[in-house]
Amino acid sequence: MRVLIAPDSFKGTYSAAEVAEAIATGVESSGRQAVRMPVADGGEGTLEALTGPLGLELVEVPAVNPWRAPCTGVFGLSADGIAVVELATVSGITTPHQGVRDPVTADTYGTGLVMAAAARRGAQRIIVAAGGSATTDGGFGAIAAIEDAGGLGAATVTVLTDVTTRYTDAARVFGPQKGADPAAVDCLTRRLDRAAAQLPRDPRPVDGTGAAGGFSGGMWARFDAELRSGAEFVLDTVGFDAALATADLVVVGEGRLDGQSRAGKIVSVILARSAAVPVVAVVGSVGDDRHSER
Repeated sequence: MRVLIAPDSFKGTYSAAEVAEAIATGVESSGRQAVRMPVADGGEGTLEALTGPLGLELVEVPAVNPWRAPCTGVFGLSADGIAVVELATVSGITTPHQGVRDPVTADTYGTGLVMAAAARRGAQRIIVAAGGSATTDGGFGAIAAIEDAGGLGAATVTVLTDVTTRYTDAARVFGPQKGADPAAVDCLTRRLDRAAAQLPRDPRPVDGTGAAGGFSGGMWARFDAELRSGAEFVLDTVGFDAALATADLVVVGEGRLDGQSRAGKIVSVILARSAAVPVVAVVGSVGDDRHSER
């Protein structure tokens, strides 16, 4: 029996690779063959999941966190000029910070610094995994950092998202989990509406432009970024379909299985691709709002 093990990370506890290894150890102890394939959906862990398949070299660069405190950023760079930036590394909700974690002042300037550094190192395509942000700045922090650094040259931008939320809905949908109270949500929503009017094209009618507090919309409007499903992109890149063709069972995993797991998260995308193969989920917790997929 061949078991394909394709978990996401368990946020704040175990990486996808650690989860895959733990499950594989159990599978192999029972005499089955385990195929380890840690995955991600465009949020935390995406850089790790893509490092091997894309042949990335990890490069550390100076950056700032969402409140402009100095920190170290990192991106992956392939020999053929593909760079992968994980926004959550420097602009994430779990990014270390000693001061007040104000959801209104948090911005993506640090991510822009990392993107600009990747362009200076010769990146021709910059892929940004946009999940897990602490920010709702409409991407203006990153835009400012990139422009301050002299732009991205000829590099194209792809933003990986796991949501379809639109630009001016970002504060309402995601602001509370970043610490925004109702007054802050109203403030951020008005700011996003004003920001949209200042961009070269209007992101408000476009699905997915609200990812990372509107970062994806800012990149789409200012740098003509391609918006892609993070889960679909990662599965294509790691060769999931080829591995699935010889699998007898698929094991998925994430920290919490709930209603959001259906909305573009990696579990729902794997289920859609695995219609002919049984799927088992290993999760940290199960929400009351879950619904059966199959």
